[in-house]
Amino acid sequence: MRVGVPKEIKPQEYRVGLVPAAVREYVAAGHSVMVETGAGAGIHADDEAYRAAGAEIAPDAATVFSDAEMIVKVKEPQPTEWVRLREGQILFTYLHLAPDPEQTKGLLESGVTGVAYETVSDNQGGRPLLAPMSEVAGRLSIEAACSTLRRNLGGRGLLLGGVPGVAPARVAVIGGGVVGTHAARMAAGLGADVSILDKSLARLRYLDDLFEGRARTLFATTEALESEVVAADVVIGAVLVPGAAAPKLVRRDMLKAMKPGAVLVDVAIDQGGCFETSHPTTHEDPIFEVDGILHYCVANMPGAVPMTSAAALNNATLPFGLALANKGLKALTEDPHLCDGLNVHRGHVTNKAVAESLGLDYMAPKIALGRA
Repeated sequence: MRVGVPKEIKPQEYRVGLVPAAVREYVAAGHSVMVETGAGAGIHADDEAYRAAGAEIAPDAATVFSDAEMIVKVKEPQPTEWVRLREGQILFTYLHLAPDPEQTKGLLESGVTGVAYETVSDNQGGRPLLAPMSEVAGRLSIEAACSTLRRNLGGRGLLLGGVPGVAPARVAVIGGGVVGTHAARMAAGLGADVSILDKSLARLRYLDDLFEGRARTLFATTEALESEVVAADVVIGAVLVPGAAAPKLVRRDMLKAMKPGAVLVDVAIDQGGCFETSHPTTHEDPIFEVDGILHYCVANMPGAVPMTSAAALNNATLPFGLALANKGLKALTEDPHLCDGLNVHRGHVTNKAVAESLGLDYMAPKIALGRA
């Protein structure tokens, strides 16, 4: 198969769909790989590094989209990209369609087969292609909170871990999945007073054993959520409903009861955000204030550490991408976990959560793939 890797064009996005080491694997498997010139600049991989890995260097994005049978990216296609997609082509990337009706419309009109990293599943019900970026984002969320808490940025002026004789900051982590676990681990490691809220007792038991008293675990009732948010200096929004828009768990009226200068970090912003007052921001201008509360809502947090995150992402996506390249659409019919990643196909929405979030008709993947 002819695989194309365009340069990412979302603001402050420095990752790349395939690192040179991954290109070597595709080429070794018999595929040709075309990489847009400069695509690896964000990870300090120049065109020569890609040539050495066996790739052909394309002069521009138009050539990549025109010639490739499968496009491998990191972030969702932007408007100038989705108009270049076509029926019969496979798009393998993060999509996050539930809060993005315009992108969904563009992909449906293109007829492309869109396989979204974030909804590919595994035997344990996890999201293996979302996990590595969730790990990065969870850790970065605490770094972001630390800097945003500083008084010169409008925060409360707290050191997250305090010092001897001075209490540490209180950190409430909403959601005990991959993001929440890594956020809590970072916060606890810095000495913060950490609580983790989740609705799964099994997950809370696991986290209780994992942290061994270094973080409190709380069942996420409305009362517990409100109490922890009001008491917190930092709130990390780490909830995930695979494929669907994130639930709005922190309402605007709750902000008035919070401490002035407290920080909300919404890691769920790619799925619409879990705070009512959230809207996407960028690395260039990451923070805004509502009712005295600072919001950090960067929609591509791992893009700030591309050497780590691109390598981690490729480690996870490579087996699935090779399966698509080796077998085409047959890979989706043979592997139900990869098929869970199918969000759109030939003008149909094939992910139920996306269809319900956007009020669109849903077609089961098996039916969509079975159509001529």
